[in-house]
Amino acid sequence: MYNCVIIDDEVHAIDGLREFISNIPEILILETYISPVEALKSINSLPPVDLILMDVDMPGISGIELSKSIRHRTDKLVFTTAHTKYGYEAFQADADGYLLKPYSLSSFLTLMNKLFPHSQITETVEVEDFFFAKSKEDNYSLVKINYNDIIAIESKLNYIRIHTLDKNVLTYMSLSEMARRLSKKPNFIQFQRSFILSRSHISQITGNAIKMCNGLSITVGDYYRKDFNNFIEKYLLKVGRR
Repeated sequence: MYNCVIIDDEVHAIDGLREFISNIPEILILETYISPVEALKSINSLPPVDLILMDVDMPGISGIELSKSIRHRTDKLVFTTAHTKYGYEAFQADADGYLLKPYSLSSFLTLMNKLFPHSQITETVEVEDFFFAKSKEDNYSLVKINYNDIIAIESKLNYIRIHTLDKNVLTYMSLSEMARRLSKKPNFIQFQRSFILSRSHISQITGNAIKMCNGLSITVGDYYRKDFNNFIEKYLLKVGRR
C-alpha cells in the first residue's frame, strides 16, 4: 500500500485526482489540502508518505516553494500544473514527475507505473476513455470530456476550444500539446493548422471544405492537402468493375 497526499487549491482538481486514484487500490489517500499553508503546518503529523501530488500555482506559497520544506516527507513528489513554464523549476525541486493539466487517465497511470514499477496498477485499471479539462469559462472547474464525444479541437492563441456533442470547453493548452496527447488515438486527424478533427463526426465534404456534425466548417490547408487526398481515397465508396 502506498500512502498519498494531494495538495491543490482547487477542489475540482482534487476530485479529479480522487477519481483517477480510485482505479488503483494500492494507493491510499491519507489527506488532501486546499491550502498549502495548512499542508505545511500539518503534514509532519501524518504517517509516512509515499507520494505527494501537488499543484504549483497556489495562494500564499507556491508548490515549488512548498516542496523545499516538505520534500523530505515523501518518497515520490509529482507536480500538477496547467503551465509548461514550471518544468525546469520542478526538475530543480527534485520532483519525480510532472503532469500537465489537463492530463489524461492514461498519462496519470503511465507515470504511476513508472514511479511504482512493482505494483499491479496496469492489471486493475480500465481502458482510458475520458480526461478532465480546466474550463476557463466555468470558473476553471474541471470538466469531464469523453474522447468519443469530441467533434473538433480549435486553436485559440494560448488556449484551445474543445467542441463536443453537448458542450464547448475553453482550456489553457496549445493545439500542438493536445495533438501529442491524441497521438495514440487514431480517430483524430488534422487537415488544417488550427483544428484537430474527429473522423467519426465528419458530416460532409465539399471540395476542400469539411463540415462537422455540429455545423462547424473548416477549409483544408495547403500543407495538409496530400494527407487529405489520401484520406478521401481511402474512404471513398467506389463502383467496382464487373
